[in-house]
Amino acid sequence: MRVFITGIGSGIGEALAKEYLKRGDEVYALGRYKPKTLENEDNLYFRRLDLFAHEKIEKELLELLPECIDIAILNAGMLGDIKDMSETSLYELKTVMDLNVWSNKVILDFFKNINIKQVVAISSGAAVNGSRGWSGYSISKAALNMLIKLYAREMSNTHLSALAPGLVATPMLGHILENIDEEKYPSVKRLKESPKLSPEESAKMLIETFVKLLKYESGEFHDVRRMD
Repeated sequence: MRVFITGIGSGIGEALAKEYLKRGDEVYALGRYKPKTLENEDNLYFRRLDLFAHEKIEKELLELLPECIDIAILNAGMLGDIKDMSETSLYELKTVMDLNVWSNKVILDFFKNINIKQVVAISSGAAVNGSRGWSGYSISKAALNMLIKLYAREMSNTHLSALAPGLVATPMLGHILENIDEEKYPSVKRLKESPKLSPEESAKMLIETFVKLLKYESGEFHDVRRMD
């Protein structure tokens, strides 16, 4: 298979790239950096780009991608600070939206002009939970879900989904658990007490889940914890 992934520098993106490469697939990736664990992979095609640079994305994709892709995983994203909405500036909210939503819009616009079978945007349960403190992250993931639904109406030859991957022991989650006040933000306490997958375990599970998504209507949001 030919697989495109954004954000392979760590966590889920890195683990997915490793797992696909282990299975003999070709991986095409865009992101700020390539981890040392993937330095010597012959089937990895990587372009270094900060996805905040929206104006450069199309050019990099043109030079990176073949004309046909089996699956694209829009994984790159940022958390932003966990704090109350009233304490979060418009600048902070716009920054999170620029990466989590608008960079993906540019990528999806490019996808309309190539042969791509499936797109999965990595979303979050935060998109629907509305827990205190998740501010820009929750808003951006809710917007990402709708972005996927809208593009599904335009890209009839591609199956699109937004997918919450469940709790994965990534650097992002580690930051939350170690630094955020669980008394002020009760969702942090719930996260600490909930079971978590390693990135490697998550990657194997997600690859199997991506296949299952094809039986559902294009454009829908799913949470791995609530799927059959």
